[in-house]
Amino acid sequence: MTKTLKDQLSASAAKVETVIESLLPLSQGIEAPLLEAIRYSSLGGGKRLRSFMVLQSARLFQVEELYALRVAAAVEFLHSYSLIHDDLPAMDNSDTRRGKPSCHIKFGEATAILAGDALQALAFETLASEETHPESGIRCRLVNELASASGGAGMVAGQMMDLVGETNSLSFDQITRLQNLKTGEMFAFSARAGAILSGACSNEEDNLRKYAERFGLAFQIADDLLDLEGDPSEVGKPTGQDENANKATFVSVLGADQARNKAEILIEEAVIMLDNWDEEAQALRDLARYILERTN
Repeated sequence: MTKTLKDQLSASAAKVETVIESLLPLSQGIEAPLLEAIRYSSLGGGKRLRSFMVLQSARLFQVEELYALRVAAAVEFLHSYSLIHDDLPAMDNSDTRRGKPSCHIKFGEATAILAGDALQALAFETLASEETHPESGIRCRLVNELASASGGAGMVAGQMMDLVGETNSLSFDQITRLQNLKTGEMFAFSARAGAILSGACSNEEDNLRKYAERFGLAFQIADDLLDLEGDPSEVGKPTGQDENANKATFVSVLGADQARNKAEILIEEAVIMLDNWDEEAQALRDLARYILERTN
């Protein structure tokens, strides 16, 4: 990772963290354990790649940063919910997340489920607020697009396919669709957020979707490789879980070397999708190329 990108990611994460904290309810009353679980799972962790993508997308269209920060926070709420539920015994059954106990280990399974539910609701509450954008039509589109990306025709569908893949053989095309839904749709929303906030022309928004689709697939291949080859102390969670669960992944179908080559091709294809922009899109280009270097 270049120093410039590292600094940009750090600055972006700090800004988004501040907005997230301002939007989270305080721990009080007999429901305090739930609110503590929400804060535990959504603050102080992760590289905030999706929210970084939201902010960089907004820069391409000169969107007011406050609007972009609130959309970025909503994306992180939705992402945090998905991680809580992913780690549950009925899903990936992971005891560790971001180098610390998973939400259900720390607070119990029932509280973890409720924390995920609450974070999902908070994501849409944030997008629907007039503080996110003064135009109701744009707010409605943000809500609609995030719901589509994360629901039964998006991320949740991908998670279902992931579970099916544990007991059934999936083809390369099926794995590609699985990862497009489970991972790519949320990146696609994040990359297009600036265009949605600005009401930009559909051609520019379409290029950002194509960038994010390729980015998402490469990101997932890198994730699969980390699960196979990574150091658990760096990755922040146990490795070898995909193989243990017999998950259908790009690595399981292509092998590590071919999967890595596929990721490199996808990243270069993603970067080409940004040719309409000059220096203002450089951070998104750098982010794409960083994906293959990451160790966590």
